[in-house]
Amino acid sequence: QVTLVESGGGLVQAGGSLRLSCVASGRTSGTYTMGWFRQAPGKEREFVAGIRLTGRNYADSVKGRFTISRDLAKNTVYLQMNSLKPEDTAVYYCAVSERGLSGPQTESYDYWGQGTQVTVSS
Repeated sequence: QVTLVESGGGLVQAGGSLRLSCVASGRTSGTYTMGWFRQAPGKEREFVAGIRLTGRNYADSVKGRFTISRDLAKNTVYLQMNSLKPEDTAVYYCAVSERGLSGPQTESYDYWGQGTQVTVSS
């Protein structure tokens, strides 16, 4: 079992930055993939970014603006979000894939956090 706790969400103006953090506890492993998803009101949950030992991947909508990183010693994954846009407004979820999968499908991930709200005003 893995427990994930996100933090760092909030309200920011367009063009601003936020850094999200997600701390994993329980049966963690450096071989797991950790990822970020988001869900806006009335929309499906969508992949944002993922990181594993062999690399990182991003949704096209955030490439060049968001950076995912990981501190294995702290069991923490971060999402640095720059040049934020109103369309980035959503609840952001941290997720873990025990199988080390890196695909954008939610089915690739086994554990989820409760989410943190990010609101970008225009």
